[in-house]
Parts: sequence; C-alpha cells; structure tokens
Amino acid sequence: MVNLNRDLKEHSFKRVYLLFGAEDYLIANYKKRLRQAIIEPDDTMNYSYFEGSGIDVEEMIDLAETMPFLSSRRLLIVENSGFFQSAPEKLPEYLAKVPESTCIIFAERQVDKRGRMYKAVKDNGYAAQLDTQDTETLKKWILMLVKSEGSRITAGAMQLFLQYTGADMKLIESELEKLFSYTLEKKEITASDVETITSRRIEDHIFDMIEAIAGQQQMRALQYYYDLLSLKVAPMKILVLINRQFNLMFQARLLREKGYDRNSIAEKLGLRPYIAGKYISQSELFSTDRLAHLVEEGCSIEESIKTGRIGDKIAVELMLISYSKLKR
Repeated sequence: MVNLNRDLKEHSFKRVYLLFGAEDYLIANYKKRLRQAIIEPDDTMNYSYFEGSGIDVEEMIDLAETMPFLSSRRLLIVENSGFFQSAPEKLPEYLAKVPESTCIIFAERQVDKRGRMYKAVKDNGYAAQLDTQDTETLKKWILMLVKSEGSRITAGAMQLFLQYTGADMKLIESELEKLFSYTLEKKEITASDVETITSRRIEDHIFDMIEAIAGQQQMRALQYYYDLLSLKVAPMKILVLINRQFNLMFQARLLREKGYDRNSIAEKLGLRPYIAGKYISQSELFSTDRLAHLVEEGCSIEESIKTGRIGDKIAVELMLISYSKLKR
C-alpha cells in the first residue's frame, strides 16, 4: 500500500497495476482512487472496462495502443478476468510494451504468483496484495475516520465496535456512518452508542439462522442468509460458519450425554462458558442423529462447492431450504 499511496500522492503512475487479496474494500478503494487520479471523472473517451472470463485480449491491446483523446492518459480496468490463473497468449509479453500514455489496472480475486502474468506485472508495474488488516491497523484507520468527523471514540467503544464488525472494512465504514449520525450532537462515541446502533456480529446471525432451521422457519432462515449477503459476507464463509456451529453443537451434545457440565464442555471445546452454554441449548433443538447427519451433509456441500459441482450462493440457499424442511 505504501507504493500505491506514494504514486497517488506524487501523481506518478506505472503502466500496469495488479490489485488482489482478501480485503475487497481496499481493492475497490484503490481502484476508485487510481481511476480518479489518472483520468477525469467524466472522461468516458479514455476509459475502458473489462470483466469476467472471455475477454477479447486483442481488443484490450488495441485499446491500450490507442492514443488518449484530449488527455494525457488512457485507462483500462480489467476485473476478475482469470488471466492470473491461466495466462492468455500475447498478454504477458505485451505488458512490457504498454505505452507510457496507457495505464492498465487488474483487479483479481485469484492470483497465481508463479504465473507469467504475475511476474510480468512485477517486472513492468506494481502488484499490491491487499489482505485483511490487523486489529491495530484497523484501530488507527477508525481513529482517523472519527477524527475527520470532528468526533472522538472511547477505548471501550472501540473494542466493542470491532467485536461487532470484525475486520470487514466495508462493514466498519458503513457502521461508522450510522454512529456519526447518531452521535452528531455528542461529538463522542461511547460503548452505549455502539450497542444501540451497530449491527450484530455475523456469528450472532448464524445463531439466529440455526434457531430458524430448528423451528422449520424456512423464510426466516433464508432472510438471515440474504441479510448476511447484503453485508457482503461471502456465501462460502457463511457455509463454513454454519458447519462449524453444527459441529460444535454435535460435540457439545455428545459431551453432555456423557455427563459433562457446561464449564467442562467449554474447556474441552476451547470456548467461553457463556458461548458453550448457547451451543448446548441449541443442540437440544435437534436429535443426536440429526446433528450427526447435518455435520456430514455440511461437509459434503462444502466439498461440492470446492470441486465446482455447484455455485456457492445457490448451494447455501438450497442447503437452508433443505435443512429447514427436514424433521429434527
């Protein structure tokens, strides 16, 4: 990120950039900032956008070779092309020949660092890996945003806020906007404000979803799923959390049947007693055989997604429909 910020500050841009990593917010943010800095916001003559598989490489190269019209630069943004997993003919070699008047920005979910395209970007431009930020970095970023609004945030509020949002920067920004509006007259954000305004953590939504499944409330379970999707939570992450919860419920159920108390179960599962108590309570909504089946079924669905037999979004949706139909 240091190199990206330097290029933006000095207004000196490389011919090729690659933005990739786990933090979608940072990828989108730098993509937007680079575009705004390289060409005028309303310049459509010198801007081209390509997305997805099946991109015509020859068309890309032709546009990259075209001189900018009434501007010093031409910009191409190429998103989720798959080029960095399977390099197309000509393109890796072409990246060394991109005109000085052209800038190409690649934004990719999957990147093979051993591949020709990645090496070509490294040799001729800059590859920025934008991953999930650590807690201290997030705190500094939040403090900067809070200060820019002329406000303050207490240490307790900061801690609680991050417990609710996790490391999702897009969610953090969205929830901060709500807090700024709510505390407009106070100019200080407290833990009470966070408790009142901030959305519950994803895990809490998963707990509610499981209860809806147990009650065979199909539409309610699906609504929790759609709510999580609207928060930009990946379907695969939702599936992993659902599978994890059923697995912990199954283990808690087996330990309970062996006579272990809540504190002992918490210690064995590596959970806080309060959380272990929630898993124990939810496990009682299902039979032991049913929990065993759900654990097995969840692993099977996860494998089907990873092997490409079904898309992740529809797989989780069908799973919730199936789970909430079956008897407990």
